[in-house]
Amino acid sequence: MNFRRRSPTELAARAAAELARREDPYTVTQASRIYFLPNLMTAGNLFCGFMAIVQCMQARLSETALTGEYLGHTPADYYRYAVWCIFGAAAFDGLDGRLARMGGRESLFGAEFDSIADVVSFGVAPTLMVMYLIIAPTQGYEMFRNIGWAIGFVYLLCGAMRLARFNVITNPLLRPGKKETNKDFVGLPVPAAAGTVAALVLFLLKLADSDKSLKAWALALPFLMLLIGLLMMSTVRYPSGKAIDLQTKMKFRSFAGALVLVGFVLFFKEYALLAICLGYIFFGLIRHWRRPSHSPAQAPVQHPSDNL
Repeated sequence: MNFRRRSPTELAARAAAELARREDPYTVTQASRIYFLPNLMTAGNLFCGFMAIVQCMQARLSETALTGEYLGHTPADYYRYAVWCIFGAAAFDGLDGRLARMGGRESLFGAEFDSIADVVSFGVAPTLMVMYLIIAPTQGYEMFRNIGWAIGFVYLLCGAMRLARFNVITNPLLRPGKKETNKDFVGLPVPAAAGTVAALVLFLLKLADSDKSLKAWALALPFLMLLIGLLMMSTVRYPSGKAIDLQTKMKFRSFAGALVLVGFVLFFKEYALLAICLGYIFFGLIRHWRRPSHSPAQAPVQHPSDNL
């Protein structure tokens, strides 16, 4: 039996073809890979979102109870737990993508799984929390009882559509082989939107400790949700923080300022978190308004990663 010896050029070509086949995101094997650490963080994101929904339901049960408590906790306690669950989901959401990029372990499965978890944690959970605060039996605003569901659905719809837009634009088939050129988000990120709603709820709960009523303060929530929903679907650019990693350097003054900010968050979290979230929103808006206008021929090309 005769075997033809392959030339080095043929062997190199076969190796390159095999490598390309393995790296092709549209092979069944590559697209459905489940990398442990990134997807574990995504599962943590989904768990926190689920627990936030559970806490909102328990808050509703305590509001309708004769004693005003359910399992020994008041509605405000459950809403606070829900807020921290949403912030926990945001922390897990930031870790999963960073771990995937650092280890080169990105897959289409991970992207879809992350979007589904985000819809639950940053779409359904904040919507339920605000709706239960507005239509609670102790509030008595008949108008919000009738349109509260519509306001919540607009927010949820905008969040889901933004995630769907991100999945479409970041599809590898659209711009194969191109690297990121701009790391800004286009539109308010969904975790930041949910974080703003959660921070405002935490702030309102703090104010309500003095008069034991959310009746007056809860009026701000529906309008904020509509504004946030519009910003999620807008083209306003927001900084992503993707450039910050273990190799990032900073000056001593910046480091000291960061430590002061962390201390402020720890000791005055109800005020600091809301200030940070609102500051992030208005920073993007002010930067957008101050940017020079581009003609259609000079408009910057949008990269898939810009729409996270």
